[in-house]
Amino acid sequence: MIRFPMSKSFRDWDVDQIWLLPPSVNDLVPPDHVAHFVRDTVRTALDLGLIYRSYKSERGQPPFHPAMMVALLLYGYSQGIYASRRIARACEERVDFMAVTGMQKPDFRTIAKFRKRHLPALRLLFVQVLRLCREAGLVELGHVALDGTKIKANASKHKAMSYGRMKEAEPTLTRAVEDWMTQADRDDDEGDRAHGPDRRGDETPAWMATKQSRLEKIRAAKAALEAEAEAAGRDEPDDKAQRNFTDPESRIQKTKDGFIQGYNAQAAVDHANQVIVACDVGTSSADNPQLVPLVDQIQANTGALPNELSADAGYSAEANLTALDDRGIDAYVAAGRQRHGKAAPSAAQPVQPDTRVGQMVAKLREGGWGSPYHLRKVTVEPVFGQIKQARGFRQFLLRGLDNVKAEWAMLCTVHNLCKLAAQR
Repeated sequence: MIRFPMSKSFRDWDVDQIWLLPPSVNDLVPPDHVAHFVRDTVRTALDLGLIYRSYKSERGQPPFHPAMMVALLLYGYSQGIYASRRIARACEERVDFMAVTGMQKPDFRTIAKFRKRHLPALRLLFVQVLRLCREAGLVELGHVALDGTKIKANASKHKAMSYGRMKEAEPTLTRAVEDWMTQADRDDDEGDRAHGPDRRGDETPAWMATKQSRLEKIRAAKAALEAEAEAAGRDEPDDKAQRNFTDPESRIQKTKDGFIQGYNAQAAVDHANQVIVACDVGTSSADNPQLVPLVDQIQANTGALPNELSADAGYSAEANLTALDDRGIDAYVAAGRQRHGKAAPSAAQPVQPDTRVGQMVAKLREGGWGSPYHLRKVTVEPVFGQIKQARGFRQFLLRGLDNVKAEWAMLCTVHNLCKLAAQR
């Protein structure tokens, strides 16, 4: 053991000291820590009746308290920790998580099952937290900005296949399956000599099981694409239309860094304090279809419509501008391709002045740099930066559109919860 000259006295460091009086969880982290805020908000301000009512049986060991589990998930998300295994590990290693759970340690399976079981109810917490933000004066609805961001699905783009490739692969795999069945029939007579004394001889070989499974997936994906085409009034899907085998509802999305297998996450953000007032997820890479549903969701969530609304060119369409005008919203929506920092196309680009899009172009040109359109960039883009960069959420954990919608709602709930915590 190395000894140092003790010319200076130090505080005792006795790691084997037994605590005679256990500390309160409130003593584990500073009193103004966000862990206390998230825990106490869930305990005192959120209605978890939908979750409580799902517990009916008294059989077996009592489950973890639902409010604690909700607080744990929301706090984990606020810290950029999303996977159930990482949350469970934090319950064992981090005192801020211990302050939330009261030093209880649910394992990762319990956390994952709770999230999956109560996903619809967790999604509805968005409106409750938004209401708290409104009561705190964080939402003004003077100006709201819309935008979308592409987020990776829990699936690889290499697990997708185009409709044209499906048409080619299906007959080939079908022939392979039929050939094996024919050969299996011929081999029945050879009995033990061909297959050994411990095998019946009709078991599916490993290579065959793979082809059979792939054929079933291709047929299911092909049928889904054909159903979509029929619903859209087309005789047959485009040969380039794709379906992913891992998450069939995800789509190829174009981003500035290339193509991803993912979803198009949407948010409407209030300019006053960057609180999210509406959120959704779509499968289409186009933002255009999302505008009206988001605007109507703002009214459903808050009971009011914004005075002004800004959005980039992805939302520009006659029907969208008409809908905003019908709702009495002063709209600032970019049209066509624009130069960097400009909301309207250059004067050299032709526009039709008798259309709503043409009138919007003229409106934005007239407003110039003083136009409220320029509030868009500083309102909604920082929110995506906080979610994707600061909290590190770049890929959905869950699969399927409904699950992804709920997961995005939880992320937006946590964003607003952090805004609420910051104004204490």
